[in-house]
Amino acid sequence: MTIPNALLFTGTDGIGKSTTALAFAMACNCGGGEALSAADPCGRCRSCRKIQSGNHPDIIRVEPSGPFIRIKQIRDICDTLSLKPYEARLRIVIISDAQAMNPQAANALLKVLEEPPARTVLILTAVQTSDLLPTIVSRCQHIRFSPIHREKLKTFLVEKHGVNAEDAAIFSAMANGSMTKALSMIKKNSQANWICLRDWLLNIIGLEKTGSLSLEPIIILLSFAERLSKNKEIIQDSLEIIKTYLRDLIIYKYSPEKIINKDLIRKIQYASQKIAVKSLLLKIEAIQTAQKDIRANTNLRLTLEVMMLRLARVEKFGI
Repeated sequence: MTIPNALLFTGTDGIGKSTTALAFAMACNCGGGEALSAADPCGRCRSCRKIQSGNHPDIIRVEPSGPFIRIKQIRDICDTLSLKPYEARLRIVIISDAQAMNPQAANALLKVLEEPPARTVLILTAVQTSDLLPTIVSRCQHIRFSPIHREKLKTFLVEKHGVNAEDAAIFSAMANGSMTKALSMIKKNSQANWICLRDWLLNIIGLEKTGSLSLEPIIILLSFAERLSKNKEIIQDSLEIIKTYLRDLIIYKYSPEKIINKDLIRKIQYASQKIAVKSLLLKIEAIQTAQKDIRANTNLRLTLEVMMLRLARVEKFGI
């Protein structure tokens, strides 16, 4: 079996990139038999247990320190890779959220990829290839992880966790194909919290009342952007919630039975009649642009303010 020196796993957060990387490390070093050829680690041998517990000396994990992966972290890897593996057949280096590497770190890693050490495989995880240097991408075998289908997530939540079908439909849509996010939503007290967050978001920016942001005073929109920017842990989730609602306003025009927020069907019916599809698509585009800018570590408050003004402008000028 030929194993490449470097792999790049891409896809949205929470769909199994890091889990797969660890499973791969276990398969490569399993002492339970023919795991390497079967790609099915036993999970019981000494090597598998050490990897599962995070105590294997040759399975090295690198994650962002704050918003970035810094050059010192990559240099530390280089120092380690200059030595032979302690006990593993294949040493595995997992660099999570590789898009967070600053330019110096990325260039340092490139040197490693150009001259890969023996008995070592580097696995990078990222949201998308465009967030990385093209020279890094070209030196990795790329594997794209697709989001988990919404219906599969819904069925999983209903059958394995006892979530009612209506809530499961909402959560599976807002999870955007991420199992991790879906599970976080159904933890104790999270279900009610998510519904409350949705209702608060739609109400504070006017979407729940009329589907319109242009009717809200600019000061309210900017105040919302400022408030949301101070709650970094819910920003991306909040934007996904708003996008899902806007999607429902479009879908209702053609297939009302396929909307996600079924408990808001009357409000969706009313709001959907007020806004043209083109306007709704431009709103979604404005949110997607903000999400991309946030991932690129732009100024949060400014990014959200620009987004809110774009959302309101779409309606004001009828575009």
